[in-house]
Amino acid sequence: MTVLTEPAHAGEFILHEANGCRSRDAITVASGQTLVAGAVVGKVSIDTTDITKAADAGNTGDGALTLASPAFAVGVKAGVYRVTCIEPGSDVGTFEVEDPDGIAIGIATVGVAFDGVVKFTIADGATDFIAGDSFTITVGAGAGTYAEYDPTAGDGTQTAVGVLFDAVDASAAAADGVVVTRDAEVTAAELTWFDGATTDQIATGTAELALQGIIAR
Repeated sequence: MTVLTEPAHAGEFILHEANGCRSRDAITVASGQTLVAGAVVGKVSIDTTDITKAADAGNTGDGALTLASPAFAVGVKAGVYRVTCIEPGSDVGTFEVEDPDGIAIGIATVGVAFDGVVKFTIADGATDFIAGDSFTITVGAGAGTYAEYDPTAGDGTQTAVGVLFDAVDASAAAADGVVVTRDAEVTAAELTWFDGATTDQIATGTAELALQGIIAR
């Protein structure tokens, strides 16, 4: 006897949503995925293949900054990070690291790997650094497409931001879709999480959806 399994229907997970189209957005699902209705998704806001570095043209010190591989961690932002010498010395130096919003996120020391949301090492050169010498690290913006929520990712999809209204086959190429992104109550049991999601990861993702105004019951 053949057993047939009925897939989730479009919007089946919705208990209540706002009038009109307020709760939904038209989006593009990133290539390489086949997602079902009710899939929890994140937004690709970082291009982790587009991270570059440069030394300030006015630097006195001729040491170099080398990016690690990978050069990022979860929480990295798109934009320009600044790495500025604040305590120079002979064959040494201390640098303050600021994120694209100008917020100090750590101190880097010459010859020691900096292990933050950006990852790099500054090497000493023939000429010592002086105060104010600096480097930039530029992190590219993502395509704004949507992909399955993955709390271990670094491209933005580590944050749950919505629930896919209907199934989308983007296995061969990016495809159009609709996502519930705000002002909605949904059935928790009918949400679909990534394969292998733990209880704690689901709880975190559910809390992130709540911050968007999507309440799982």
